[in-house]
Amino acid sequence: MPSVLTVLSILLLQTGAQGFGILPGSSRSHQEITEEAILNVTVQACRAQAEAENNDFTFPAQPFTATGVATACRAESSVKNFEEAITSITIRNIRVDLVEALNASFHFDDETFASGRNIITTGLQTVKANNRQQNFEAAQENLGGILHTLQDFYSHSNWAENGNTFPNSNLIRSDTSIGNIAGVDTPTCRSCDGDDCSNNILESITQNQILTTGYFGIIPVIDTKPSGKCSHGGALDVTSRIEPTGGINKDTFDSEHGFLHSTAAGLATSATSEILENIRQAAGNVPFLQMLGITRGSGNALCFVIDTSQSMSDDIAAVQSATSSFINTQVGTDNEPLFYILVPFNDPGFGPVTRTSDPEVFRGFVDDLTASGGGDEGELSLTGLRLALTNAPQSSDIFLFTDAPAKDQDLQSTVISLIERTQSMVYFLITGTPSNSRRRRRRQIDREVYSRIADSDIQVYKDVAQAAGGLVVEVEKDELLDATSIIGQLSSSSLVTLVRASRTPGQNENFNFVVDETTSNVRLFITGNPTSITLTDPEGDTLIIPDMGADLLVSPPQSVGNLQTLQLRPNVGTWQIALLATNPYTLRATGQSPLDFLFDFVEYIPLMNSFDVLDTRPSAGTNGTVLLRVTGSSTATVTEVTLVESAGSLQIPGEVESQGRSSYLARFEMVPSVPFVVRVKGNEVDATTGRAFPFQREVTTSLRASNLTIRAEAEGNLVPGTPFSVPFSVIANGIRGNVSIRVTTNNPLYNASAPSTLPVEPLVRANGTVMLSVPTNTPSGTTVSLVIEAMGPEGEDVNYIVLRISVLNPVTDFTAPVCELLSIVNCAQNGSELPWELMLLVSDGAEGSGVERVSLTRGNGTLNLRPAADNQNDTLVTYDAFCDSPDVELLVVDNVGNVDTCAFNAFTSAASILAPTSFSCAVLTLALAVLHSLDVC
Repeated sequence: MPSVLTVLSILLLQTGAQGFGILPGSSRSHQEITEEAILNVTVQACRAQAEAENNDFTFPAQPFTATGVATACRAESSVKNFEEAITSITIRNIRVDLVEALNASFHFDDETFASGRNIITTGLQTVKANNRQQNFEAAQENLGGILHTLQDFYSHSNWAENGNTFPNSNLIRSDTSIGNIAGVDTPTCRSCDGDDCSNNILESITQNQILTTGYFGIIPVIDTKPSGKCSHGGALDVTSRIEPTGGINKDTFDSEHGFLHSTAAGLATSATSEILENIRQAAGNVPFLQMLGITRGSGNALCFVIDTSQSMSDDIAAVQSATSSFINTQVGTDNEPLFYILVPFNDPGFGPVTRTSDPEVFRGFVDDLTASGGGDEGELSLTGLRLALTNAPQSSDIFLFTDAPAKDQDLQSTVISLIERTQSMVYFLITGTPSNSRRRRRRQIDREVYSRIADSDIQVYKDVAQAAGGLVVEVEKDELLDATSIIGQLSSSSLVTLVRASRTPGQNENFNFVVDETTSNVRLFITGNPTSITLTDPEGDTLIIPDMGADLLVSPPQSVGNLQTLQLRPNVGTWQIALLATNPYTLRATGQSPLDFLFDFVEYIPLMNSFDVLDTRPSAGTNGTVLLRVTGSSTATVTEVTLVESAGSLQIPGEVESQGRSSYLARFEMVPSVPFVVRVKGNEVDATTGRAFPFQREVTTSLRASNLTIRAEAEGNLVPGTPFSVPFSVIANGIRGNVSIRVTTNNPLYNASAPSTLPVEPLVRANGTVMLSVPTNTPSGTTVSLVIEAMGPEGEDVNYIVLRISVLNPVTDFTAPVCELLSIVNCAQNGSELPWELMLLVSDGAEGSGVERVSLTRGNGTLNLRPAADNQNDTLVTYDAFCDSPDVELLVVDNVGNVDTCAFNAFTSAASILAPTSFSCAVLTLALAVLHSLDVC
């Protein structure tokens, strides 16, 4: 499952030993600093984009919230994706304290200025490269890590003590000096006067604006510090008891320099806004907002995985028609995907993966498909699905078309693992089943077509669909268009699941679900053709299908193949559906609502007195903890959290505790060994009447627990052509023997190898290493999705971990393009209605990466660009305007994301160069004007 909880709920870190605290309170936390900066810069980006589109922009109410900002950005359907992006960034920020707690460079401890800045600048290059490749989830993760280090600079150094009121902009640049850094032998502190550390930094350090940070260590005798140096301070820091005693950290108000906590937190917030602004300028407004989950459509991906074997020749034409119709219904709506992904497969071929954001280009990709190959007992359908899952963003909708069984059923556990991790929906549309062949013969259509897939072979698809909360729809080829249209109703923005279940074999059972006042477009999707369906609404009115009854439906039921769907009237309250069936069936009730939840399993870390997100399956049969956050509402409260068996009646209630800020902790006495879902119930308050009403939500994807625990951490970036090692470990609970190891990636050209087995003993860590490499021509910003699976000796118990590793080619260009003024036609002081003209050369230098973009950020004139005739790294720029608009500001960006701003005025021939990495007008507007809806610059 994705790491999507707020850090408030994820890490209840009490000590604050290695940075700003975690829990909100009187002191500022990493979470609050990060979230505030993201909300502020997002408002700026949306305002700039609205101005570029000549639209009005209204600032959201203070204090900013994800819902308010998304609404101001005209992207109301993006609230959940926006909150998920903020959470992903903040999780990675806080995780630095767990993974790199004693690595001084990640916290600017021990005067590690050079290595600390290198972490920031390398990470910044990676984020910009990720954005160029539209790998936004990897960008979020990399961004979170560098924000922690950046923020710690202001808490752990003496930047605030030296009287600075603006951030140190040189921390995010590689080509400048951070400042006057204390020498190795330069004393920086004296001992505190008891508990008073207000004057422990030497006057010579402050007067000469010398930079220092405190030393930190937790092992007595071994951890020490150079003579005369400052310490970090705090109960855990043993160096703070070595002369000079005390510390200088400003992590909380209770820290030794807590009197400057507010100042340090304010500087950290401004610095976070500044680096976000730098990323925004490098990417452009739209990609920057996409990185944060803010889009005008669904923000998700639409993936088609299509069997192109020879037997599908007739079906491919139907798939092409269905695809075109499906795209037409989504383009320009709130449901329009952010990406379209196509993965063809047959046997022995599969791929390549094609991804585009242009629906017409995608339509062309599908139209170009032709049938060839295949024809034996099965096709590589799960291989194609695996490629889609590893190349698609979170919460994607995947449609798989085939008429054959899966030849690669050994990948079933891998595919289910990826479904859990990405929370993607998978829908199988299958022709060539026995039931379809019988229908063909009964209708005397194509008598020579017989089923290629047996009932027993369909089960693997049903198992995968159950894990994904998807459907297996068995249709004839002339029904594909109707089937895709019906299933397409599940591919909508703000989709929530009210209840879901599957039963094999079928059985008579009643299911209850709640329709609340925020939910519309309520639909039931049922496969398996139950004998009868009885609906009872909150008023007690009953409808029996296929017979008649109360008018509870918006329109008559729709049926195609083995699927039927019903759209219910949105009567608020508790509904009941009774199914009579002997055949296996699935049920899913959905609606559209902004009210939903994000969640994750966590584990307690005793050493740090904290909780950390589980990147793998939780432990089976033991107690477990879920942390969740309600999204799309600031007034909803959670009253029940239950683990519900997906294919049975087992329900395990949790003990719910509010953590504030719409976040909750639920503790369970046992995590079931069978597949299960998380169900949340609570109350929402009507904003107009103040009346409370109940709501119910379920996570769509089934979850599993395991007796295996797998850990892995990829440090740094992957350089093309260079071997990259990923250490991992497996711990078995009650298992002895050989654990099978399998590693896969999202591209067959990427080479990953690991030991095929590891011997394990109960509760003993078994270690291994994955060796990974990518071709030398792999572009920077590419994301390698590495899946490491561990399977128990009996072959049934499986656990996994999925790592996103970024590719970054060595960067040698650290300077932004420069603007050289060639000519300017000045305005006369009294000629405000006359035109003026500017001509300049934007150059990235002979050794630079080249000018990527020159854009107008201020001015009402006309901008024209053309390449310089004698140098591909240069761009000639002309700008024409009238003298009543004398100011112009240009943003210049090179091909590795270095940015600068050039400002000119019509009444002078001199150019003013504004570096956005300094605390310039744009950031001043961000820090001040955003709060008052004013332009101060």
